[in-house]
Amino acid sequence: MSDAPDSELLGDFDAAGLKVGVAAATFNSEITDGLLSGALSVLDDADVTVVRVPGSFELPLVARTLIEAGCDAVVALGAVVLGETDHYEHIARETARGLQDVMLATGVPVAFGVLTVRDVEHARLRSLPGPGNKGTEAAEAAVRTARLLASLRA
Repeated sequence: MSDAPDSELLGDFDAAGLKVGVAAATFNSEITDGLLSGALSVLDDADVTVVRVPGSFELPLVARTLIEAGCDAVVALGAVVLGETDHYEHIARETARGLQDVMLATGVPVAFGVLTVRDVEHARLRSLPGPGNKGTEAAEAAVRTARLLASLRA
């Protein structure tokens, strides 16, 4: 008897015809601009709406609104860097929870492209062009998940 599944699905990376919302925080813009460039570099075939928000904490509300406006997937981009207070922990945790809540409540993928780092250099490295850009990875995850969900629902 084989343990192999009867079928295995993997969402295709094909953004053509998808409406994708990209919400990017302006706080830490030297990082988020790189994440945004990375995301947009792989969304050429999608109908993309880019929305800039003040910070990562605003991403869940805007992600929900993008979905209500008809987006098939959302890419949430931000950078939360450890500072001298507990603010970092609250923003990172509640942003992640909020984005997860939006995804589960709507059934629409919301990719987590929010860097939560202790050192700004770590964020900078993850926002540079090329392999390892977390904005690119988040956009790819959003598209693949949207395609996978469409296959499962068909």
